[in-house]
Amino acid sequence: MAIRQRAIQAEDKQERHDAILDAAERMLARSPERVANVAEVADEAGLAKGTVYLYFPSKEALLLAVHDRAIENFFRAVIELVDGDEPVRIEDMLRLTRQHLVDPPLVLPLAARCFGLMAHSLPVDAATAFKQRMAARLERAGAGLERHFPQLAAGDGVALLRRSYALIIGLWQMSAASGTERAHCPLGGAEGASPVFVWDYPDELERALRALWQGTVGAR
Repeated sequence: MAIRQRAIQAEDKQERHDAILDAAERMLARSPERVANVAEVADEAGLAKGTVYLYFPSKEALLLAVHDRAIENFFRAVIELVDGDEPVRIEDMLRLTRQHLVDPPLVLPLAARCFGLMAHSLPVDAATAFKQRMAARLERAGAGLERHFPQLAAGDGVALLRRSYALIIGLWQMSAASGTERAHCPLGGAEGASPVFVWDYPDELERALRALWQGTVGAR
């Protein structure tokens, strides 16, 4: 009975944890430019503020957890792909990138914001724990890629994923990627500026990622 009780409690905790993240995500979707405080998220989730603090010590930690869940979903899909028996194609990786990182409107803005949080606002232990989880995901997914692409030596899979992520975030930060207004780079300035500074982010990213992957593993 004690074991069953612990299991029930663990399920309840996970359900409450997910409900808090869902509430924070809904609030971000409604007001992407504003970070809700813990009390507001608690009210949205239908929980007491003290309950939210049991799971997340600050609004910054809560934001990082929302971002972490999105990144976990991406890597879970990648690991499921590379653990399978079917050959992995460059097109498969581009599809997962679009599905999990590019198309959801909150993922990239939140990723950029969380980089700043880890540098200035998050406790060192929280930032370190996130980086350790990211390292484990990269190592697992990278090793899987190396099994599918013999051109990759040990460690090259991680490097390829790391460079891909740098492209995804870097190109987004250069663009005015906000909602449906994703075809303009802020360097362009006023209306009539050079077309050099105007692009469609999803299209530009796919071209850049395809070039990186084809240059590294070849067309597969």
